[in-house]
Amino acid sequence: MMRRIVEVGRETIRKESEAVAALADRIGEAFEEAVKAIGSCKGKVVVTGMGKSGIIGRKIAATFSSTGTPAIFLHPAESVHGDIGLVDESDVALAISKSGETEEVLQLIPELKRMGVLVISMVGCLDSQLAGSSDVVLDVSVDSEACPNGLAPTSSTAAALAMGDALAVALLSLRDFSPEDFARLHPGGRLGKRLAKVEEMMVTGTYLPVVRSDSPMKEAILEMTAKRGITSVVGKDGRLVGVITDGDLRRLLEKTSDIFSLKCRDVMTRNPRTIDRDSLAAKGVKIMEDQGITALLVLDDVRRPIGVLHLHDLMRAGVV
Repeated sequence: MMRRIVEVGRETIRKESEAVAALADRIGEAFEEAVKAIGSCKGKVVVTGMGKSGIIGRKIAATFSSTGTPAIFLHPAESVHGDIGLVDESDVALAISKSGETEEVLQLIPELKRMGVLVISMVGCLDSQLAGSSDVVLDVSVDSEACPNGLAPTSSTAAALAMGDALAVALLSLRDFSPEDFARLHPGGRLGKRLAKVEEMMVTGTYLPVVRSDSPMKEAILEMTAKRGITSVVGKDGRLVGVITDGDLRRLLEKTSDIFSLKCRDVMTRNPRTIDRDSLAAKGVKIMEDQGITALLVLDDVRRPIGVLHLHDLMRAGVV
């Protein structure tokens, strides 16, 4: 019995993966036309579908919205009872149906056309009413469902979902959608924290450790003690020339105990790794991990220290 259960599970995954892989050869002119139509849309993408196709449509709409393409899901049955008021003539519609004969979806299409909305369809049957009524048709047909009875939407929903992801990623590329853009749309949760900018996570103001290069080491030690074991070292113009850390002090004490006769410039590490305020905090984490350090100085455009990024703060915030 256990062997049979495992084999059914494996066969399901194999069939669905084959259905998705087959889509790659169908990415062509129609796909490009769909991406360009959505990319040039002045409004939003209105995704619609019934049943399992509707559930897939909701996910596609959510993926569009989170990657810079405004989108909503419109239930086809509810649309003809007032919800079509959500649609504007500047929108583009994406209708999903395995058969291409879903009654509720077919009722909606003439209304969308009447409004001048361009209709893109994802269908499993190219010889269908929905395909014939659409401006752009994306073929998401499958040879068979993973369901042994050939009834439950399995391979077909996997294929539709994959095609939706392909559209979203192509649009992301078309718009040069950056990690910073993604962060702007995901301010909450762990993902939002990982995409936070350095400026949001660094310590500043009175918590920023700074000493002059010609200052005595006693001043640097006091600054480091009060401000978490690190201090920036600046020249007369306020620009960064080096950094002193707890590690620098330990290495110095191995060589001499007469540290108070030294100036900060005699001890500092020159040309330390730094980061700018607009970078992602996750980038700062990678730099610190690669360099084996726990703090990173943040500089402005003229290399003046404006903050410090601490690894422990990022860990507490969930960035790490």
